[in-house]
Amino acid sequence: MTTTISYQNVHNRFKLNGFHLNREDLCRVAYSFIKEGEDFEKPVGDFLLDWFDDKPYLEINTSGSTGIPKLIRVSKQAMVESALATGNFFDLKPGDKVLHCLPVRYVAGKMMFIRGFILGLEIDFVAPSSHPLDRIEHDYDFTALVPMQAQYSLDLLHRVRKIIIGGAKITKPLEEKLVQIKSEIYETYGMTETITHIAAKRVGESAFTVFPHVMLSQDEHNCLLIKAPFISDAIIETNDIVEMVSENQFIWLGRFDNVINSGGIKLIPEQIEEKLAKKIPRRYFVTGRPDPVLGEKLVLIVEGETMELDKDLFECLDKYEKPKEIHFVKHFEETPTGKIVRKDTLGKFMS
Repeated sequence: MTTTISYQNVHNRFKLNGFHLNREDLCRVAYSFIKEGEDFEKPVGDFLLDWFDDKPYLEINTSGSTGIPKLIRVSKQAMVESALATGNFFDLKPGDKVLHCLPVRYVAGKMMFIRGFILGLEIDFVAPSSHPLDRIEHDYDFTALVPMQAQYSLDLLHRVRKIIIGGAKITKPLEEKLVQIKSEIYETYGMTETITHIAAKRVGESAFTVFPHVMLSQDEHNCLLIKAPFISDAIIETNDIVEMVSENQFIWLGRFDNVINSGGIKLIPEQIEEKLAKKIPRRYFVTGRPDPVLGEKLVLIVEGETMELDKDLFECLDKYEKPKEIHFVKHFEETPTGKIVRKDTLGKFMS
């Protein structure tokens, strides 16, 4: 993919909270946010000054959902290309009205602004919260949410024509509610290293479709490998186990680093958790604990106080998928997007 659009450009149709702003205006807004803004606006000021400085890159923290958070450098021009790819895939046009309700500390929140600059979108930026649509005054063409925000906004999602949901997997119960809403709603796939999403699927569908100019392959563990020249010269390695449907479609199965080897049987926790969807009225996950005979034994971790679980709920599982133990943890550790951090939760449970 080639483009003459520079990261220094601001589209003449871009608006922020109702005002046409160019690059110089945005820098003035940045200083105002930093000095006098609300807590959620100060990171916007920092981002704007970083975006329009002389460096060709931004330094961004990874989420830490699968390991220690780290600071990485991301090319600004690659972020422009990512914004263009999103605009093409979701048919975003200059003048489209966008609700921005994600924290700007993370790449997804930054990318919403960059899409606005590059595509000429009219952005209303509101404080990130679990109920971001509660006070909206008109309908929107586009927004990006995390699953928790979608869950708490089900009665209002129809006011947005097109919605993307990312940051954590959409649960089966939530998906069943989303497919009944008239809006176009997509689940996205991506990570900080891919500059947010590089694939999406309509809720209710099983396979993700990658954006144009993205090529897929798998390693020896069936983990996804991504070649996206407009983002990175190197192949991006993931820990996501996938089933390839075609050269540009895949079904996400789970994380390789979560796989449990129990007596020589390899179990993918996410697949077991999918089978238990709607059967446990709280958040939960399955994981492996050391066992002298099996090597690892499968255990179920449930959030909240101890409760009785009907033994029949495990009848949907295969023989080796049934938990050997059930444990309760008062509160799960999670990322800002609501993704459960399994390792930290287990660390708290075992301490």
